[in-house]
Amino acid sequence: MPDEQAEAFVAQLKYWRDVRGFSQSRLAHRVGYTPSYVSKVESGAQRPSESFAQQADSVLRAGGAIMHAYRELEAHGRPIPAQHAGPEHGAPHEASLIVEHEDTSLYYDGSTYRATQRRRLYNDSPDPIAQYLIRISVDRYPGNPERSNRHYRENPLTWDEIDLRASIGGEPLTWTVRHDRDAFKELWLLFENEHGRYPLYPGESAWLEYSYTVSDDKWGTWFQRAVRLPTRRLSVRLDFPADLEPTVWGTETTMTATAMPFRTAIRRTDEDDRRIFSWSTEDPPLHARYRLEWKFRSQPEEEIKTDVTAMRPSDRMHQIGIVQEGDPILTKTAREFSLPDEAEDARRVVAELVSATERAATVHTFGKGMGIAAPQIGIDRAAAIIRTPDGESITLLNPRYVEESVETDEQYEGCLSFFDVRGMVPRPLSISVEHTDIDGQKRITIFERGVARLVAHEVDHLHGMLYRARMRPDVDPIPVSEYRGTGSRWSYGEGR
Repeated sequence: MPDEQAEAFVAQLKYWRDVRGFSQSRLAHRVGYTPSYVSKVESGAQRPSESFAQQADSVLRAGGAIMHAYRELEAHGRPIPAQHAGPEHGAPHEASLIVEHEDTSLYYDGSTYRATQRRRLYNDSPDPIAQYLIRISVDRYPGNPERSNRHYRENPLTWDEIDLRASIGGEPLTWTVRHDRDAFKELWLLFENEHGRYPLYPGESAWLEYSYTVSDDKWGTWFQRAVRLPTRRLSVRLDFPADLEPTVWGTETTMTATAMPFRTAIRRTDEDDRRIFSWSTEDPPLHARYRLEWKFRSQPEEEIKTDVTAMRPSDRMHQIGIVQEGDPILTKTAREFSLPDEAEDARRVVAELVSATERAATVHTFGKGMGIAAPQIGIDRAAAIIRTPDGESITLLNPRYVEESVETDEQYEGCLSFFDVRGMVPRPLSISVEHTDIDGQKRITIFERGVARLVAHEVDHLHGMLYRARMRPDVDPIPVSEYRGTGSRWSYGEGR
């Protein structure tokens, strides 16, 4: 019999690695183990150590979920069965399938989401393929794993709610469950039913379709597509009630690109009482992740009561996943990237930073521009992004000061990690910062005035310093209620 506790641990590890966008090699590097060790743990050939479980839980910000699964495994006390040491019997090798077109749609009726995924599969192997692995995962509170874990323990995702339906070539399919957890399900779609079997033979193509339902109290306002098989075309359609006034944005992470926003625009159309957003791309690179997020400007009355905009500023930021003052990660120097070797890791971290800025922009107006550093979202890496008031996006990897002007000025700053106050902070009017490109080349960039202030604030974060340490000893921050500069730019006199 399979060891359910061992499977539960592996399921949690894979789930959080996928949610956080970590490859096995990246996780191995972060926790100090070899990629081979992580691979063996996930295949079931290696029993995880307590140290590995603790570090994986911390690095993946799993809110204790991985450690809980580890404690259950230890309490069970049995070795991992030998049959789990190899790949699933009959599982199609990644190279054996090509996705000619993946077309995904998400329909929201105001209370429930229905996701429908259609993939035209081509069998490029010499053998017939008779099953396909799918995963259904949800995260109601991205950036707040403790809250999400608690929420799903109290309100688990159920098979009755999901109402899964699947077919290939129009023939209904059966399935077998691989993992059944509170926030995600993983299962093999079997190309068969009570009337016959429908394998995909070498050289053949067929449309595989499956759909499922999740209530909006378990879904979360994001939808991610990961390219795990060679894919020629990827398209996504989001269909919302128009009276909710939805807005949608998208970010991407790839193995070869540094640009984080979608390269092509998301198209919007209005049809009767529906607002539809569609997006597509050709030949997406393997391992790319495309994440769409949205907000509703007009919310149902019951949702307004719990809207984060009604909270204290610091609580709002904590709610959307910003680490708050007091967390040790904000007082240590962030670990630098070894580039270009860790280019994939850098891109994934930047993608998470972009997503965090989008969330922050939904709950506050940043008239002066904004920035965020990786430690502020719980990632101990030397990466930060800045968005200027003019809409320019600046990405900094391994930044450090090399020069600053003698001339300074003093203006109010806010910090997402203690957003209830504003502090008067002296800064140089010009700074020169050395940083590293994704290809490993070092460069020096000069920043001035307001942009210099934004950049300096984030570089300080990456060296464990909050702006309080920059303030004059006889000056204290003021409550945000007394601050009158929200939504406006910093002021600079003539010739400054």
